[in-house]
Amino acid sequence: MSTVDSQQRVLSGMRPTGRLHLGHLHGVLNNWVKLQNEYECFFFVADWHALTTHYGDAELFDNNVIDMVIDWLAVGVNPGQAALFVQSKVIEHAELHLLLSMLTPLGWLERVPSYKDMQDKLQEKDLDTYGFLGYPLLQAADILIYRAGFVPVGADQVAHVELTREVARRFNHLYGREPGFEEHAVAAIRKMGKKAGRLYSQFRTAYQEQGDHDALAKAQALLQAQQNISLGDRERLFGYLEGGGKMILAEPKSLLTHAPKMPGLDGQKMSKSYNNTLSLREPLDQVEKKISTMPTDPARVRLSDPGDPDKCPVWQLHQVYTDEETRDWVVQGCKSAGIGCLECKKPVIDAVISELEPIQQQAQQYERDPDLVKSIIVEGSETARQSARETLHEVRSAMGLSAW
Repeated sequence: MSTVDSQQRVLSGMRPTGRLHLGHLHGVLNNWVKLQNEYECFFFVADWHALTTHYGDAELFDNNVIDMVIDWLAVGVNPGQAALFVQSKVIEHAELHLLLSMLTPLGWLERVPSYKDMQDKLQEKDLDTYGFLGYPLLQAADILIYRAGFVPVGADQVAHVELTREVARRFNHLYGREPGFEEHAVAAIRKMGKKAGRLYSQFRTAYQEQGDHDALAKAQALLQAQQNISLGDRERLFGYLEGGGKMILAEPKSLLTHAPKMPGLDGQKMSKSYNNTLSLREPLDQVEKKISTMPTDPARVRLSDPGDPDKCPVWQLHQVYTDEETRDWVVQGCKSAGIGCLECKKPVIDAVISELEPIQQQAQQYERDPDLVKSIIVEGSETARQSARETLHEVRSAMGLSAW
């Protein structure tokens, strides 16, 4: 696959640490369903990443991998449109991680913001391990092995994608400078034909001399459409555009996702660590019970006491689940004591149950046929391996590891 073509590819993954909840649905999965219609998508179960913080728990993966993929399928992630696979089933991730570790400065890993943050948050775990320090590089290998052009992330994950870009840039600088690179690039331009070659050269000049990013995009599109040149020549010309060497590893970009903050039952961010979640397959009677017993504004001791929605966790759920008219009714009724807390919760209960019912119906089909889920994972893992092998072959060749 060309690094030019990589702009149509998206990669994202999730750790299998338990059943998914509404926070995952609104923060990640709804976006995956949208992206699979717009890009070539690879979605993976990050089981090796889970080991960085959950090592020693051998039972973690037995059911969680299948359970998580069932949740993906139930919300509409389509194995016909995206490759769904398990990280540890594609061993090329591990080899690329090893090779990249040979050239990645230690300081790059130590300065990743989440390194210290997670150590502070998970003080009950011993995270002074080689695997935990190196997990951002494994994440970089996950992305680079597929030459993914885009990685959907929240703002707190942008630093990981930037590290991936730096690693790709360093690798291309060290290994993309093949002997006679410029001569090979000029020869490749001639192979494009007079008209296409002239256009490419004009776009390259406009970008390099005037910083014209529109010209860069046009040159990349021109290369993508070329039928007269080999994959190797295309990579050379892609690198030649920016004045460097052959682009072996594509530099990904962050695809910032706007997702509403999903509040938990206590008003904090919904998280299993806070025990405040509603899982996607929570029994619907339990959903109703949990929301009905949510804490509200402590000032409303009696029904006749007025309240303040901004001090009530239920109000945060209204902002996700109900329309403007309903929210106006809540504000007016709460501040005037015109409605009770159970009345206020009813529209949220109805909306959440309405959202979960079709998901749970879909999930039941896959729960009854776990072999089907396993076959989807096997097929997706093989699709992923085919793509990963191509990249790893080029990486090994560039590093001089494939002489015979």
